[in-house]
Amino acid sequence: MQNTEKVPVVPKAVILPFIIITSLFALWGFANDITNPMVAAFGTVMEISTAKAALVQLAFYGGYGTMAIPAALFIRKYSYKSSIILGLTLYAIGALLFYPAAQFEVFGFFLGSLYILTFGLAFLETTANPFILSMGDERTATQRLNLAQAFNPIGSLLGMFVASKFILISLDSDKRNEAGELIFTSLSEAEKAIIRTHDLAVIRNPYVILGFVVVAMLVIIALVKMPERKVDEKQSSVLSSFSNLWNNGKYKEGVMAQLFYVAAQIMCWTFIIQYAENLGISKAEAQNYNIIAMAIFLSSRFVSTFMMRYVNARQLLMFFALGAMCTTAGVILIDGILGLYMLIATSAFMSLMFPTIYGIALHGLASDDTALGAAGLVMAIVGGALMPILQGLIIDMESVGPFSGVNFSFILPFLCFCYIALYGYRAYKVYRY
Repeated sequence: MQNTEKVPVVPKAVILPFIIITSLFALWGFANDITNPMVAAFGTVMEISTAKAALVQLAFYGGYGTMAIPAALFIRKYSYKSSIILGLTLYAIGALLFYPAAQFEVFGFFLGSLYILTFGLAFLETTANPFILSMGDERTATQRLNLAQAFNPIGSLLGMFVASKFILISLDSDKRNEAGELIFTSLSEAEKAIIRTHDLAVIRNPYVILGFVVVAMLVIIALVKMPERKVDEKQSSVLSSFSNLWNNGKYKEGVMAQLFYVAAQIMCWTFIIQYAENLGISKAEAQNYNIIAMAIFLSSRFVSTFMMRYVNARQLLMFFALGAMCTTAGVILIDGILGLYMLIATSAFMSLMFPTIYGIALHGLASDDTALGAAGLVMAIVGGALMPILQGLIIDMESVGPFSGVNFSFILPFLCFCYIALYGYRAYKVYRY
């Protein structure tokens, strides 16, 4: 049991900076979850395979892998605030590039825009997570990060809502006839071109609006005084920090656990639409199931944050991972709407994983090593770039033995949760603190 009752989770002196930085969690949550349904949308309107459409996730999460280490080096030299301002600048540029991407109607241009956008997100996540951890007593750091991360799914819910109610439902390429077949596939090339122009504009508009919102947030951050990062007078070298992290087993295993968690999360949320479509449900209606999953995720995040006052965080991580293993096993083995319900239920168990793995892995690191340590955990988000493509390839197979390709593809998140359960166990039993 954890005794943190006498220690404030957020000290009064940093409440305003905490609120402002916490709002960034919602801001990148919006970007994450307005983008996930775009895999299915681009697949139809650009007439490409599921595996190729999943390059959206490669571009989106690949940006994290590219920019996390440069972001950490930037933080070491400058400040949390400067890193956040640079991150918001890159975020805004990437979002606003959706306008020319839609004008040129080139899938690769959209991928490039997402790639730049996530350069900004890499700076934000590399900065905001350790910044939140530093805003108070170390004993409440994991709980504080879980509280801040609880606002991430609020942004995600808004992103899903916009995707469902303003994008997917407005796509002419997704209209079906009375037999449930796509009308778009039977049209002439000239008719398809008209619809493609319309639909890419529909996809473009929310990102452009988002770009202007990010610019406004940048101005606010620039004007507000933020706590300074504590830096030792004799700061260790970058090579020394890399060496310290490499020799820290709890940290290295945490990076792998984070990679598998992000991969599992993105697979479960991205391919909810394909799973539902396999049951004859339209994209727009399927996205409603995604919204329900995120609402469950959000509720569970607050519940699990409260539970950490009484139950060890490492134990909770293990138990929640075991629960996710059970639900994803159900997704694989159970056909029909019940399998879809099991997929939705998985979100309840995923809720605490990202911030808890993050807090466990960074706990006990020297202050000089924290920025690079955070970068490694943000780089692990690249798991969301690689494994969805593999899942898309399995889905494109249509069937694997007695299982449909869609059902069997969820063997990948099942295996990810196996590793996370093992990390929770080892963090509690082996790497005690």
